[in-house]
Amino acid sequence: MTAKLTGAARAQALAALPKWQEVPGRDAIKRSLKFADFNQAWGFMTRVALAAEKADHHPEWSNVYSNVEIVLSTHDAGGLSEKDVALAKFIDSLA
Repeated sequence: MTAKLTGAARAQALAALPKWQEVPGRDAIKRSLKFADFNQAWGFMTRVALAAEKADHHPEWSNVYSNVEIVLSTHDAGGLSEKDVALAKFIDSLA
């Protein structure tokens, strides 16, 4: 089981993810992305989906045309974990 990030480890992880925001009322982070069109948004989501499946860690997300909304939280840990940080960094590398 993956451990929930707390204290200094959590603060350090969030500091390394400046494009992500904490979700009010949840132990989760979110990011909104806008692409040129649906094709680019869908291509981005496909690349993230392949990495998420490989890591067995899946985002909560939605897509409307060129906009993608992503929320990350580790349900087994009860909140933000290193799995979320790793996936967020991967997402940032693609965006």
